[in-house]
Amino acid sequence: MTTITPPGAGSGTAAAAATAGSSSFLPLDTLFSNPLFAGGLGLASLGYAATLARRVAIRSGALLKRRLLVSLEVSKNDDAYPMLLAWLSLHRPPTNRVAAALTRVHDLSMRTARRPLGNGEVATTFLLQPGYGRHVVRFGGAYLAVHRERKASANLNTGEPFETLTLTTLYAHRHVFEDLFGEAYALSAKAGEDRTPVLSASGTGWAPFGEARRKRPLGSVILDKGVAERVLDDVREFWAAREWYEQRGIPYRRGYLLHGPPGSGKSSFILALAGEVGCGVAIVNLSERGLTDERLSVLLSKVPPKTILLLEDADAAFVERKGGDGGWGGVTFSGLLNALDGVAAGEERVVFLTTNWVGRLDEALVRPGRVDVIECIGSATEWQAGELWDRFYGREAEVEEGVVVEKRDTGRE
Repeated sequence: MTTITPPGAGSGTAAAAATAGSSSFLPLDTLFSNPLFAGGLGLASLGYAATLARRVAIRSGALLKRRLLVSLEVSKNDDAYPMLLAWLSLHRPPTNRVAAALTRVHDLSMRTARRPLGNGEVATTFLLQPGYGRHVVRFGGAYLAVHRERKASANLNTGEPFETLTLTTLYAHRHVFEDLFGEAYALSAKAGEDRTPVLSASGTGWAPFGEARRKRPLGSVILDKGVAERVLDDVREFWAAREWYEQRGIPYRRGYLLHGPPGSGKSSFILALAGEVGCGVAIVNLSERGLTDERLSVLLSKVPPKTILLLEDADAAFVERKGGDGGWGGVTFSGLLNALDGVAAGEERVVFLTTNWVGRLDEALVRPGRVDVIECIGSATEWQAGELWDRFYGREAEVEEGVVVEKRDTGRE
């Protein structure tokens, strides 16, 4: 069938199609004239500009911080951490109103310290120190920002959370860090000059075993004539001979063995000796459950400088290691020997071993190189008994009718 199109009808249809095609797309002027579209585009532009400005500000701030500021981070595992906390706990009066306004500490933490007195009472001291957060202190003419932070992770050995102290100041004032640490160390040394720190094994490191002990006079431990003097002279000679050992390629370590019956004063003498030569004492119990060869080796390699290592009751460490303990093996004899003078053994170390039964110790343990000095701390001799009497009851005494009477000095002729 044939369809006849009237004249002019084709052109009208084409125009209608063109009109329909052009109306399917909004012209740009129509879009921009729409207030909703224009407002949305403006907001998007502002958001992009704000994001760009924020990024520029962050990068510029980081660049300025690197150029103008210097930061120093101290971990809780570092020896300087408690020194810094003690230094920060000191009260420093502000020099002017600006310093008073800037250096106020609003977040505090407290540490309680107890110290026994001579009359049997206990003195309690509450030490306030900056808590977690940000603080500002002034030192040496410079302002320092202090950030004490507690991390989310914790030490697997102790269970304590990791902590850090971050100190920030102007790069031009970076020299104050050395002065600050010097003052903090001097403060710590002065506080502990009459104390002997005692450390115990904690995981694979060392931790303070309670408060530092008051230094015990060496003369308060009465040993047989000449014993204390020989050991003291030998220890002092060793500490002064570091260069001699290094020049000859000899490992810089010294071993001592004190043997004798229980209660004869072996451990007391070591503690008094440490106070006399200005050392600390690090104690390891070789029969401790959970102490392995690997852990012992790490502990002995991490003994702090100027610290006497004390291995108590060495004879009991390898007796009945199994049986009734679930098969636990603990430290092996070869593990102890390797920790004392193996390839991985530490240097600059003084080791004291104590035992009640010297005959139970293997010859390999007490050979020179592992044990260089052996002293017997036996039962009290007649000379020791006399020295003990004189120390406790005075040196001037007389016997009247079989009774010892002390002569007291009344200040009269």
